Amino acid sequence: MHGQAQHTEGPLTLAQLRAEVASGAIHTVVIAMTDMQGRLQGKRLAASFFLETVLAHKAEGCSYQLAVDIEMNTVGGYALTSWERGYGDFVFAPDLATLRRIPWLQGTALVMCDLESSDGSPVNVAPRQVLRRQIARLAERGLLPYAATELEFIVFRDTYEQAWHKAYRDLEPATLYNVDYALLDTGRLEPLLARIRNSMVGAGLVLENSKGECNFGQHEINFSYGPALRAADEHAIYKNGAKEIAAQEGYALTFMPKFNEREGSSCHIHLSLRDADGGAVFAGDGPGGTSVLFRRFLAGQLACMRESTLFFAPNINSYKRFAKGSFAPTAVAWGRDNRTCALRVVGHGASLRVENRVPGGDANPYLAIAAMIAAGLHGIDRGLELEDAFPGNAYASDKPRVPRNMYEAQALLRDSAMAREAFGGEVIDHYLNMAQVEIDAFEAAVTDWERFRCFERM
Repeated sequence: MHGQAQHTEGPLTLAQLRAEVASGAIHTVVIAMTDMQGRLQGKRLAASFFLETVLAHKAEGCSYQLAVDIEMNTVGGYALTSWERGYGDFVFAPDLATLRRIPWLQGTALVMCDLESSDGSPVNVAPRQVLRRQIARLAERGLLPYAATELEFIVFRDTYEQAWHKAYRDLEPATLYNVDYALLDTGRLEPLLARIRNSMVGAGLVLENSKGECNFGQHEINFSYGPALRAADEHAIYKNGAKEIAAQEGYALTFMPKFNEREGSSCHIHLSLRDADGGAVFAGDGPGGTSVLFRRFLAGQLACMRESTLFFAPNINSYKRFAKGSFAPTAVAWGRDNRTCALRVVGHGASLRVENRVPGGDANPYLAIAAMIAAGLHGIDRGLELEDAFPGNAYASDKPRVPRNMYEAQALLRDSAMAREAFGGEVIDHYLNMAQVEIDAFEAAVTDWERFRCFERM
């Protein structure tokens, strides 16, 4: 039996954790941080050690976790740490507001951590801290961000180990044709999908739905909106947990933005703002029931989209989603419930919000949400005027285009005065180096595409 359904579901208080450790129901506490790719990294602690030592003194982890590539190779160019600086430790500071059970791992709880230097100062380039800084900038203006992310993924009937040994070729997708919104066909995978959904509820996430998607084996599970930092934490926990559950059930699933030439996997981000009392501030008596603040916030998204794209599309593969007629955007435009635009405005009244359709399944939610907040503040602080909504097919429009590749996105971020003002040069230079590491690795690789084109015919 996986998990521990006999225990109360949802978040844990410290008192509940102590009681469950004493009873033997919980024996392990995972301390987790999110790395540059948005992945969970950390340690599994004896629960008693967490309670007796880590609560008072925190924990340590090697600083190279924010200075490696996606394969955990040490690479150069980072000011944070290096061989020359000795790859020392930074401090894991548990955020007890995130303490929760992990039902798919028996006897296990998890807590998200902020990263600190040895003197207690925050590690500014850590994704969770990057988002915290933008939330603080909103708080200075009496505003609070609320967000939700919609992650798509593709499920295969191969295990992760089988997929590896096959070099990710000839994998069997869990469904063999387009099952977008289908109920009959997606029911065949319901044992896995139901387990993921119910396990996330057990971990304290508020479930909304799951549905089939267009690509073969593609699905989506959605959770309710919430405060932006919590939404990003739960995104990271869900993404990690879905992979763990799939592995336990003998499947493999991927969130990569473009697995094949069919539809890619997106991560649409819904964002809205509230005032300090929790009141919605996007609705108003302006055009379409919008407020001046909303129109300026949305204008900021448009103005800063191209220079922010590296935070939405952080890998070489990200840019292969952006194809005409693919439901992934190519035009920097906004529209009312218009899925051909990069920015889709949906809802009304208290539910009015902007949906950013640029991020793919590889987006780091902390960085992507932070970039949206920074762009919105740019529009608010400068009083930008919002252009008219685009009413038709934005793929065929003359609107500015989403960057076509990582090279272009990197250059746009490097030259962005807005980004350096909002995030600070330390953060921008750190993630520009991350992009360069990815570009260098790609340029050094010899691909199957090259072999098929060149082996005999060149």
